[in-house]
Amino acid sequence: MGTLLKPENTGLPAPPRPPQRPDPMPDPNHSDCRGVASVLSRVGDKWSVFVIMMLSDGPKRFNELKRMINGISQRMLTLTLRGLERDGLVTRTIFPTIPPRVDYELTDLGRGLQQPVKALGQWAIDHLAQIEAARTHFDQRNDG
Repeated sequence: MGTLLKPENTGLPAPPRPPQRPDPMPDPNHSDCRGVASVLSRVGDKWSVFVIMMLSDGPKRFNELKRMINGISQRMLTLTLRGLERDGLVTRTIFPTIPPRVDYELTDLGRGLQQPVKALGQWAIDHLAQIEAARTHFDQRNDG
């Protein structure tokens, strides 16, 4: 036989809430995750990495960058440069010539990324064979 519940004790007070500090401290482990994630999505994007690497030795024109970065479309280069400019990593300078000349250059903030980006790229080159072997092993193990 089932239990019969009756709403007899509906007037109970709510349990006390834990006291809150007037200005709660942000959680040091998670407070900036969204902000950091948005920055990492920009600087960790493969096209952004290539643009930063290509601009590391000085200003370049759009078509020069497009020729240097194998496989990037004009639209993707435009979007990447616009995003890097928005984040303060690249400046865009228009020279009043005919036709107008536009140069892209790393800002001081962007130049600060050169070493980490170069290190990441070098790590990828150094470990490419190991990663490809691991992928092959994984795929063979999981395809059967």
